[in-house]
Amino acid sequence: GQVRPPKQGEKFFSLVKVEAINFEPPDKAKERVPFESLTPLHPNERIRLERSDGDVSMRIIDLLAPMGKGQRGLIVSPPRAGKTVLLQKIANSITENHPEIYLIILLIDERPEEVTDMQRNVRAEVISSTFDEPPERHIHVARMVLEKAKRLVEYGRDVVILLDSITRYARANNLVVPHSGKTLSGGIDSNALQVPKKFFGAARNVEEGGSLTIIATALIETGSRMDEVIFEEFKGTGNQEIVLDRSLSDRRIFPAMDIFKSGTRKEELLLSPEELNRVWILRKILSEIGNPIEAMEFLISKIKATRNNKEFLRAMSA
Repeated sequence: GQVRPPKQGEKFFSLVKVEAINFEPPDKAKERVPFESLTPLHPNERIRLERSDGDVSMRIIDLLAPMGKGQRGLIVSPPRAGKTVLLQKIANSITENHPEIYLIILLIDERPEEVTDMQRNVRAEVISSTFDEPPERHIHVARMVLEKAKRLVEYGRDVVILLDSITRYARANNLVVPHSGKTLSGGIDSNALQVPKKFFGAARNVEEGGSLTIIATALIETGSRMDEVIFEEFKGTGNQEIVLDRSLSDRRIFPAMDIFKSGTRKEELLLSPEELNRVWILRKILSEIGNPIEAMEFLISKIKATRNNKEFLRAMSA
């Protein structure tokens, strides 16, 4: 709305007239249902990641770990396995294929140059708190992003938050939470995971309209026992997992995705019966190969031979 400059004795600008609240007319706020009162459902409307440029990573995720509006997904990744590039590709796919989605990228405890790289390569709102800032700032930024997303969902909007990473967010909470006297393995307080779990658990498809999708990265194989404990606490809380494998990235195979450990719960709600049947056949063929590296090399070679997933599934059935 309209603002006026501070008068003598005032510190801040004042709002003179409210013109919009969360991009909507102020009168619409009277009908708003609180986020906690909305009915959560399984994701049943697909977020298609396959792009016109035929990017292999997005096509593979679309086939083996499809994403829907309201998804609660984990990208499980060791260091240098390509998670940041994967996040950028997911963000650009959402922007290109689903302009109706409000996309927020939240970077917690990240390197400043990574923030700049994300801002320049992704057409989305990038909100960050870098590693040189205090943990209280990390917590504050994450809370503001979540509350903004909740308000938009209350207005019936579809919102996606890409969080990098939930591990560092939990670490920051561990530094500021009042100690309960109960310390888990790795030196993490038992109360430190409540706020990150509340953040991650907010992802849902809403029956009354709107959805909040959260795709978060979780770090493993860092040499820190605390990181392993954090991952174990979040394992199984999501309804989609994309597991990256260092042995694949070391061989320069991208996406470095372990296709046997990756997948989506209730994928039958996102795929058509015909598509689901062919994906099951594909998984059976890949499982017979057995080795994740050989299976991924085989899949990439077959996908590159076709222009899109529709053509790939048709060729596979033939």
